[in-house]
Amino acid sequence: MKRIVLSAARSAALSAVLALACHGASAQLPNPYGLPINLEAAKRIADAAVADAQRRGFRMAVAVTDPNGELVYFEKMDATQIASVQVSIQKAVSATIYKRPTKKFQDVLAAGGDGLRVLRLDRAMPVEGGLPLLVDGKIIGAIGCSGDTSANDGLVCQAGADALNPR
Repeated sequence: MKRIVLSAARSAALSAVLALACHGASAQLPNPYGLPINLEAAKRIADAAVADAQRRGFRMAVAVTDPNGELVYFEKMDATQIASVQVSIQKAVSATIYKRPTKKFQDVLAAGGDGLRVLRLDRAMPVEGGLPLLVDGKIIGAIGCSGDTSANDGLVCQAGADALNPR
């Protein structure tokens, strides 16, 4: 067994670092996540998104995830391109784990320069069409839509999200 001996100065420095770390742990940040979306609400959101897509003449894949980015509900309209299945799921995952609409990543990426760093973020989808779903200001999941232009995907997503909190 190896023994580690710290000098008094190193020991004091280590104690200070540990004290700061523990202090930071006790000062809790507000939790941005709420209880996970349930299946009934996820279906209602997807139904609203699909209805909006049909009304506009779009073919969409719609994914609803929980706050961890796990799929809760999925629906693909007939004649939707195959790639949209995974893209819709990835948009929903990105929106929930990064706590922002995927359009924010799209805009940052389009600006270039430092915005190109978005491409290195794990599971970030820099294409409009993913929105966090909020109840009382807390993220309960996300919706992701894919099948048309990114702007049209965003419109359909918003229609789905609006079904969560009708006005």
